[in-house]
Amino acid sequence: MRYVTEILNWVSGSFMLPDIVLLLAAMIFALIELGGFCSTWLTLLRHRKRREAIMELLRRDQRIDPSILGQGIFARHLGALAEMNWDEIHCEKLIFDFSQNYEHELERAKFMMKIGPMLGLMGTLIPMGPALAGLASGDVASMAYNMQIAFGTTVVGIFVAGVGLLLYSVKKHWFADEIAGLRYALDIHLRKETPHGENAAL
Repeated sequence: MRYVTEILNWVSGSFMLPDIVLLLAAMIFALIELGGFCSTWLTLLRHRKRREAIMELLRRDQRIDPSILGQGIFARHLGALAEMNWDEIHCEKLIFDFSQNYEHELERAKFMMKIGPMLGLMGTLIPMGPALAGLASGDVASMAYNMQIAFGTTVVGIFVAGVGLLLYSVKKHWFADEIAGLRYALDIHLRKETPHGENAAL
């Protein structure tokens, strides 16, 4: 039994270095994603008035001129639909592609939410064995060093998960609002192109 536990301790200890490396990589990735999130948020704020003006035109059943769309994210996507001449099949496929791209972004955020606590927990539990052994043998310095590693990995893991949760929660609303706006614009244009006689017959 002793040999089995020693093997388990050796195996678990060998995961410490890869865990720390992965945690550092996850933290760098989280910082990059957070920077991209802030950039997107500033872009949305800068073009918010233009988007509201476009939505107001849609609510008034006015045709959108591509020349007034501007450079915002929503405006660029509307311009892509206008380039398809508001053809229902092609526009639906384009909106589906936009939705899939957004889903991929959300998957990255969800991955961060899951991987952060997992790596943080591993980094917490692995050094606890040597820390307890140091406490039992009176080696306070070894115990303090391992506890420092345990707390540090926990904090980094929580940070990665927190960034992932923030990105997922906010981006989910952004993306849902944009897809709904694109479908609304498409429905408005399709209704304009449908003869009133057909509506009455239906």
